[in-house]
Amino acid sequence: MADTPTAHVKLDDAHYRNWHLARDEHGAVTTDFEWSVLRFQQAFERYVMQLAAVCGMPELSFPEIVILHVIRMQERPKTAAVIARQINRDDIPNIQYSLRKLVKLKLARKVRESGGKIFAYDVTKRGRLVLDRYADLRNEVLTQQMTNIEDIGRKLRDTARLLSLLTGLYDEAGRVSASYSTVTTAGDTTDGED
Repeated sequence: MADTPTAHVKLDDAHYRNWHLARDEHGAVTTDFEWSVLRFQQAFERYVMQLAAVCGMPELSFPEIVILHVIRMQERPKTAAVIARQINRDDIPNIQYSLRKLVKLKLARKVRESGGKIFAYDVTKRGRLVLDRYADLRNEVLTQQMTNIEDIGRKLRDTARLLSLLTGLYDEAGRVSASYSTVTTAGDTTDGED
């Protein structure tokens, strides 16, 4: 029998019984991974929001906080398109709305790109101040604590590479699935009851 990526993983029948996403061992570990990502995303969002509130940004949503961090990356202005590409989003109008809010709150400012009609966004002095506070608090409550995990630097790099690769696979699966015909329920004989 050929060695599969999950050949050494024993399927826990009690855990996966009647789980529609875990039809085989690979489906089971993929499902565990996806649910771990969902739980991590929720924990990460709560953590980001709490740090931002403590640092003077309680009125910002999670996406707005992320956008503000991206604007400051490498200390140079970014366009909405560059910001969208950096965080793998394609909803430019929503990003533009967030940018207008950041400008209104004086955390970011609009700057015209040299010789063009395109605007980019840069952080203001106030934006730098709250982001510096955020970085200090992050270091105190998170990154210093992570040093207790053995070989954390390598583990984080490996995980980041894996997630980057999987991001491409999930994006491609989403593009491919968009070409499938939509399943309709017109012929479904159920009336919502079992």
